[in-house]
Amino acid sequence: MSEEVGQMMLMYDDPSDQRSLSLDDTSSTEESPDETRLSLETTNDLIPYIGQRFPTHDAAYEFYSEFAKRCGFSIRRHRTEGKDGVGKGLTRRYFVCHRAGNTPVKASNEHKPQRNRKSSRCGCQAYMRISKSTELGVLEWRVTGFANHHNHELLEPNQVRFLPAYRTISETDKNRILMFAKTGISVQQMMRLLELEKCVEPGYLPFTEKDVRNLLQSFRKVDPEDESIDLLRMCRNIKDRDPNFKFEFTLDSNGRLENIAWSYASSVQSYEIFGDTVVFDTTHRLTALDMPLGIWVGMNNYGMPCFFSCVFLREENLRSFSWALKAFLGFMNGKAPQTILTDQNMCLKEAIGMEMPTTKHALCIWLIVAKFPSWFNAILGERYNEWKTEFYRLYNLETIEDFELGWRDMVNSFGLHTNRHVASLYALRNLWALPYLRSHFFAGMTSPGQSKSINAFIQRFLSAQSRLAQFVEQVAVAVDFKDQAGEQQTMQQNIQNISLKTGAPMESHAASVLTPFAFSKLQEQLVMAAHYASYQIEDGFLVRHHTKLEGGRKVYWVPREGIINCSCHQFEFSGILCRHALRVLSTGNCFQIPERYLLVRWRRLTMPMSKNLQAPRNDHMERIQLLQSMVSSLLTESAKSKERLDLAMENVSILLSRIREQPIAALGFREVSSTQRNFT
Repeated sequence: MSEEVGQMMLMYDDPSDQRSLSLDDTSSTEESPDETRLSLETTNDLIPYIGQRFPTHDAAYEFYSEFAKRCGFSIRRHRTEGKDGVGKGLTRRYFVCHRAGNTPVKASNEHKPQRNRKSSRCGCQAYMRISKSTELGVLEWRVTGFANHHNHELLEPNQVRFLPAYRTISETDKNRILMFAKTGISVQQMMRLLELEKCVEPGYLPFTEKDVRNLLQSFRKVDPEDESIDLLRMCRNIKDRDPNFKFEFTLDSNGRLENIAWSYASSVQSYEIFGDTVVFDTTHRLTALDMPLGIWVGMNNYGMPCFFSCVFLREENLRSFSWALKAFLGFMNGKAPQTILTDQNMCLKEAIGMEMPTTKHALCIWLIVAKFPSWFNAILGERYNEWKTEFYRLYNLETIEDFELGWRDMVNSFGLHTNRHVASLYALRNLWALPYLRSHFFAGMTSPGQSKSINAFIQRFLSAQSRLAQFVEQVAVAVDFKDQAGEQQTMQQNIQNISLKTGAPMESHAASVLTPFAFSKLQEQLVMAAHYASYQIEDGFLVRHHTKLEGGRKVYWVPREGIINCSCHQFEFSGILCRHALRVLSTGNCFQIPERYLLVRWRRLTMPMSKNLQAPRNDHMERIQLLQSMVSSLLTESAKSKERLDLAMENVSILLSRIREQPIAALGFREVSSTQRNFT
């Protein structure tokens, strides 16, 4: 705001109406016609002045609101006045700064929780008063009082837009948000899509994530207590049908649902073998009740995500996260994972340290990278993509020394010495940078391909328009469908012809033991091993690429005990032997990979079908199987020609939209007391 405009803001106050600075004053100042003019006659009238005229009081409000936005505050309608006599009606209006007045003290109520929200009102005296007049039969509103003296700091342009008065969602945006909600994407994803559509920088929409959540909540008027009762009914109903279903919950002092977690028999069974590394994603919310949602996911021996558990929490604090971790361990018979990947949440980090002290905690790289556009896009501008490429290079380095040197060079090159996000990333580097994590097992879940697969898998369980009870049923159906789809993919992988590339006995041995997914990873290392040379040294072997004269990896091998390890730590990190170790085994005339280096979690396993642990399938499950068969036939027939494929896509799209509009009915609910607890 210029100095000239600032001076003008203080000038326009009618000297004959000094009492107008008090909002309790009811006097009015009349101006002569030659001192006034209609405000719409010129575009230079940016500041209110005594005698300014408007055709309606709404036009005056809009003008003052625009003025306030430019200055760094917002306004509200304060008081209206009328004159005695029939038909006189409204004759005077006051518009005041949003921080005018003082918040009245509310009487405390012991039975009603109080919100400790600080009021923004501070008794500011800035205002504009308008009065109605009729001149030559024309009705108009004149400014009869104006003061722009504030007793608080005014906001900068990039801050004032966050005031509630200026956070508006247009009808067009509301329709887009509702459409996004029906697809099941998160509010964070909705915001990013709208930013891209409107070509604005992250964080520059005229509304916030909270506004979108409030809007979605208004689409469905949900009673939280009814939702809680329905959710408990649903869990009890599933438990009656399937004794192996597990759930646990807590109630607050008023008997209302506070936290709830659940898991399925097939999930517990999968966790026994594939629970060494888990992702606990707590970045989503169910829009129906705006409750934080946590989803536990792992990866099976065929490289496919597998579901372990779900939890709803009322709050995201240390107490709630500790309860969620305890509930999960209870479902999984007390077995803690070797490693756990989460979002950057300090309360969750502390809870993991308390409840899973032997578990290595790391941060999901894909959740970190998802924040980069809002953190660095505006700061780096055209160099953003260049910086992102350099970040990934540093992330994938093998040694801590190379990372430290590379990070320092990156900060210098891009001038990020004072950037708080860069400082935070560096402070937490031991939780996300691979050079610090390679000695811990992650089952390949940190690779870009697998992280995308896990994220896509989690999205399958999210539906922005779901109610809580329906969500549990939806997850159950999705898990069952995923189990069946996984079985089909497993069969397809196993019947595929595996092509041996090296002809080495170790390769054919591994192909007969490992799943196709795991074998492909080992085969990559076997192929690369041929490009390395090994040199026996005093305490083992030195292995380096045949084109290099220095460096290399140290490999220690004890043939009699079948023990081999490499300084690159790839086996510890992924469960797959590295090219350096394989080169040493080959040089030592080893024709089979030692058993201990063919992990059970990567072997071909004949898993007992989860349905054998469950109650007999009902008609609902049988119909799902029939539908799955029909979908398979649809794909086969549609792929035979372009015309068939176009017809199928058009009609399936219509059918899917109609299905999503149908309500999800949960049958056979049994009443559950709101104070009853269920422990598995």
